[in-house]
Amino acid sequence: RKSQERVEEFAAATATQRQWAAQLAAARTINLNTASVEELRRLPRIGEATAERIVAYRQTHGPFLSVQELDRVSGIGPKTLEELRPYVIVE
Repeated sequence: RKSQERVEEFAAATATQRQWAAQLAAARTINLNTASVEELRRLPRIGEATAERIVAYRQTHGPFLSVQELDRVSGIGPKTLEELRPYVIVE
């Protein structure tokens, strides 16, 4: 009985943590169409070179129409794109 209660408490805590993480991510979103290299570098898995390529892509091709379009930037593959999704928006 006590183990079931612990499992339920853990599940509730984990769900709450996911909600907090989602809220935090929403508060920290970066617009791909206006972000500077410095702002982009704050994103997970994005260093100086990749941030510069994102800005260069935007300057060459115009504004991003979707977050998915990031996969056209050299150095951003499926894994990186999925990790970035909670932190980036396109407006």
